[in-house]
Amino acid sequence: MTPEEVGQRLVALLASVEATASVSGGQGYARATVDVPPVSWRDAVRAARDDAELAFDFFDWLSAVDELADGFDVVVHLWSTGGRHGLLLRTRLPREAATVASVVDLYPGAAWHERETYEMFGISFDGHGELKPLLLPPEFEGHPLRKEFVLASRVAKPWPGAKEPGESEAGGGRRPIRPPGVPAPGEWGTTPTPAGAAGVGEGPRGGTPARPARERPARPAPGDRPARPAPGDRPTRPAADGAARPVPGERPTGPARAEPAAGDEPTAEEGKA
Repeated sequence: MTPEEVGQRLVALLASVEATASVSGGQGYARATVDVPPVSWRDAVRAARDDAELAFDFFDWLSAVDELADGFDVVVHLWSTGGRHGLLLRTRLPREAATVASVVDLYPGAAWHERETYEMFGISFDGHGELKPLLLPPEFEGHPLRKEFVLASRVAKPWPGAKEPGESEAGGGRRPIRPPGVPAPGEWGTTPTPAGAAGVGEGPRGGTPARPARERPARPAPGDRPARPAPGDRPTRPAADGAARPVPGERPTGPARAEPAAGDEPTAEEGKA
């Protein structure tokens, strides 16, 4: 069956339900997509499984999409091993009451996926019975895959680049400007931070205080630096024969070389001899 035929068949089975059929993108991997209201979620899944023509006997995955003010889309992907066709069944839940019926009794493999969706999005599945933490520690607060949840890694990891747009060099230094969507340290999580003196999102939230800056000793003024010793004042060490030798690393000094007198220079004949 083609994706269009799969969608039309399921809509016909749900004649009393306001179901809408479409086709997803993906060209050769396109799937029939059917949207149903939340109250008909279990009935649509059961009809897709039990119909002889559709025969969706394999549960692939279940997850959700955060649509912000529009709520959450719960999506399940089913596959027919005999007909070699797939289905994306979707329903939209309101944000303030994100609850839908569980399909674990229809597809036992959905138990893990419903637990993960409950943990990551906060969507409850009535009739599941085992909605407990799966991936996160029990003390974790919030739902990380909701779009209003700010990930801690965006705060702890510095933003790449030596200088961000909007930074100013006036006043002898630059005030770092965070990219859009990156909060100040201590502001990530589920509790919003009130506006502080520096603007929205700059108020204190608590948590671990920032590490204090390391103080470096001040450099001495040019006039306070010790003068370098003169060459004649450099220390020497006595040799075995009593002569003074320079300290290692110093250029050796000795008596000036004696220049020959004018009458002592050899002639050309003496040089040849």
